[in-house]
Amino acid sequence: MSKLVVISLLGGDLNYGFPVVTAQLWHHNQFVPVKLTGSLPAAPELSELYHRWQLLYEAVHQRLGSNQRIKVHSQDVTNISVNDFEQLCQQLQLNINAWLQFESFQKIERQLRTLLSRDDEIRIIIETNIVLLHQLPWHLWHFFEDYPKAELGLTNHEYASPQVLEKSATGKVKILAILGNRDGIDIDKDSSLLKSLTDAQTTFIVEPTRQQLDEHLWNQNWDILFFAGHSASLADGEIGEICLNQTENLTISQLKHALKTAIRRGLKLAIFNSCNGIGLARNLADLNIPQMIVMREAVPDLIAQEFLKNFLLAFALSKPFYLAVREARERLQGWENEFPCASWLPVIYQNPTTVPTTWQELRGNLGDTKFVGKVANQGTISYRKSQVWTVIISSLIIAASTVGLRYLGVFEKIELQTFDQMLRLRPKEEQEPRLIVVEITEKDIQSRSEKTLGWKSVSDSTLATLLNKLQKYQPRVIGLDIYRDFADPPNKSNPIKLPTELAQENVVVVCKSLDRKYDPQGVKAPKDVPIERQGFTDGVQDPDGIVRRQILMMNQEPSSTCKTPYSLSLQLAARYLMREKIQLDFQEDYVKFGSKVWNRLKPGRSGGYQQGVDLGGMQLLVNYRNTDYQRVSLEEVLSNKLNPELLKDKIAIVGVTANTISDTWSTPYSAAQQPYLETPGVLIQAQMVSQVLSAVLDDRPILWVLPFWGDMIWICAWSVGGSLIVWSVRSRPDRGWVIVAMVFALYGVCAIALFQQGLWLPFIPSVVGVVASGVVVLLIQNSQKFSSTPQSLS
Repeated sequence: MSKLVVISLLGGDLNYGFPVVTAQLWHHNQFVPVKLTGSLPAAPELSELYHRWQLLYEAVHQRLGSNQRIKVHSQDVTNISVNDFEQLCQQLQLNINAWLQFESFQKIERQLRTLLSRDDEIRIIIETNIVLLHQLPWHLWHFFEDYPKAELGLTNHEYASPQVLEKSATGKVKILAILGNRDGIDIDKDSSLLKSLTDAQTTFIVEPTRQQLDEHLWNQNWDILFFAGHSASLADGEIGEICLNQTENLTISQLKHALKTAIRRGLKLAIFNSCNGIGLARNLADLNIPQMIVMREAVPDLIAQEFLKNFLLAFALSKPFYLAVREARERLQGWENEFPCASWLPVIYQNPTTVPTTWQELRGNLGDTKFVGKVANQGTISYRKSQVWTVIISSLIIAASTVGLRYLGVFEKIELQTFDQMLRLRPKEEQEPRLIVVEITEKDIQSRSEKTLGWKSVSDSTLATLLNKLQKYQPRVIGLDIYRDFADPPNKSNPIKLPTELAQENVVVVCKSLDRKYDPQGVKAPKDVPIERQGFTDGVQDPDGIVRRQILMMNQEPSSTCKTPYSLSLQLAARYLMREKIQLDFQEDYVKFGSKVWNRLKPGRSGGYQQGVDLGGMQLLVNYRNTDYQRVSLEEVLSNKLNPELLKDKIAIVGVTANTISDTWSTPYSAAQQPYLETPGVLIQAQMVSQVLSAVLDDRPILWVLPFWGDMIWICAWSVGGSLIVWSVRSRPDRGWVIVAMVFALYGVCAIALFQQGLWLPFIPSVVGVVASGVVVLLIQNSQKFSSTPQSLS
């Protein structure tokens, strides 16, 4: 459990000393602290050393060319060397520790060391109103070297517990990200780091006006407030100021009412990834915000970005707030050859009346352990007549509760994540031999000056030439995964015309269905191409943004400009298989190629999908092939660099992979990439085509799920069977290991079923049933032990 130490420096300053220093030690859930008292002597040299350190810090960084998040003001310091600065840093550290070794304060430290363990999570909060004491690098105190799970926080003398209104949990961490004046600095990396948080909902406001920021703070609930840009501390650190945009600077007092409202509505954490944040933190602490992270001094871009990356990684992976900050701060030490004192910069400001938040709390993810335990306990009390029947009935109650929770969508997110993780365990597969991706890369676009054509990736003239060249290689079918709903002006210099190339019978073009929310009309297919050679490209994303399903067919809205009921992937696969004399047949609930029949995902609820997902149309799970696809570039085709046999009798899919065209999607494999990597839409279309071809021609499994009643039987069987196995084990210590072994066995069964048969089984609900039922067995046996006579225990 964490422990809190609040060290208060009262009634003095560095020039005259602190006659009263108190340290209060709070244990977890303790109502009365241990209180220790002492004093500290005058140390005016610390003030002089620190001001000298500030001057040299800015001079060294200016000399090294660090890109600061605040403009470094020129100082009267010349001919400074890095060695001189390092010696000053060492002197400052020695003086701080010499000051803290004063005998009266040592009594406090010695008593704290007797009450604390090296393994304790310790929050050390320095309470003072003196700006210079907030600026001092307290982390250099030798105490922090001896306690690896201790970290520093700062606070003002006066604080109160914030009055917070109740709010409903959303399952997402709500972040308001303010990207302020970026003149001379790079804050795009900050933005991309926040975007990479899969379980956060981040709202970005870029160089907002004061009114825009005020509106966002007043009108929505936020968990985290983030700022990146220029900032400063004025009036000797008493006032903090942020640069909102090119013309407006703003102090905390100018946002006082909006910030108070945000705190009352649940704002837990503010992160100012900008320079000289002491003034900002002192002003915001007066509003009783629970906690903040700021930078003490001017901070280089790279250091700000590295700290944010490492902090978010640790914090979002459930590391306690203070330990996440310490880890991210200490990791900056590796950059100190280039950026001296980088690990000195981040510091926490903490309201001592509040407990540091966790990522799970911000998400509102309270879990279901309490509920399951209550149901299990009710089953234990209700049935005692027969030992076996008690176990069976209790496990059935747990199974029913688990099915009910699954029906409500409680497990949906973790089921999808586990599904992804199992897919990633599969070994690499061979490339799809029947398919080639003709990609239009960033180099292709730039080299051909296609960027002058508006939003189009390539001109009609270039596309016509490409299709004409491809036809010479005799592909079986060409899929054009590029919208062409309007034509370019005629290019008289090119005799090859796009309408002529699109008229070829083996060319399939694309359109996009309407979206009532974002695109009320959709995107129409190229003019004069018959509907028989059109395919829609609509993708379906799960709530976490990952593409796990494909739509083969769907009915179009009458107002949609896209009229075809067939997807591009189905059109390409069907035309390829037609040459193999394999015909497509479909009914309301299934699609059939020859003897292969695939049932669609049932609308409403199917497999792990239980809430909030549209399963309309003919949808299948995508069985991603764990490999890359054969690819050739636009330039390679146009310059005749291809092997004449490369495309013959194959499917050629033409699409854009350039990173300037925003057609990328998350897949189950994206999270395994470092950094997180999305996949171009044309490669996902290739996956979908390959899935159909390999399932029909190679017997590669199509992913499928059990019907609802089948999932119920599976969950109940594991719950009841697991409880009986645990019941049959005589040795009490071995029962826990049996539960663990069953969880591993269940994972193995589910993984094998997925790999070999394509069957997605309900692993997470089954684990909940097994573990909860096993715990209930232990409770039943313990209660029967204490309620039995000694003779019956023999």
